[in-house]
Amino acid sequence: MDILVLNKIDGHENDIKEIKNALKNTKNVRLYKRYSVLLKHFEGFTNRKIAEMENIDEHTVGIYIKNYKANKLDGLNMGRSCGKKRRINPEQENLLVKMITTKTPDEVGFESRKNWTIELIRQWVIKEFNITMSHRGMAEVLYRLNLSYTRPTYVLAKADKEKQEQFKNDFEELKKTP
Repeated sequence: MDILVLNKIDGHENDIKEIKNALKNTKNVRLYKRYSVLLKHFEGFTNRKIAEMENIDEHTVGIYIKNYKANKLDGLNMGRSCGKKRRINPEQENLLVKMITTKTPDEVGFESRKNWTIELIRQWVIKEFNITMSHRGMAEVLYRLNLSYTRPTYVLAKADKEKQEQFKNDFEELKKTP
């Protein structure tokens, strides 16, 4: 059985009060974890024990403490993650938008295809730019370019308006009869 001896850090009562208040008021799970790490630090836990309890790396605990000491609670705020570098550059994106909005798939080499799908666009990008992307990745690119997928609606080109009106009237009459 482990006996845990805490060496509470004295002189930080105001810090502890501020952290406890922040813990109560935050709705962000990641910030809550950072505040919790600091609270445990001021309660006297070692970085290794805090890392074990919070299921994070010991180095990360040290970073949180260092950032707090430098900038108080503001040092714990998270910046925006830059994410992975985009595979398709802006020039390629512009070409992609132009191609999708002005041409049909059969005009660019997909025989017997009239409507763009994510898979067809993905295949075109592989063929044109030699860039392989997942279905979801291509959907994200299209979303970022403000392109959305809708099913095509078919309109009869030679529809007779008079016959349509006559049908509507006849149908209404049929509904009224018992």
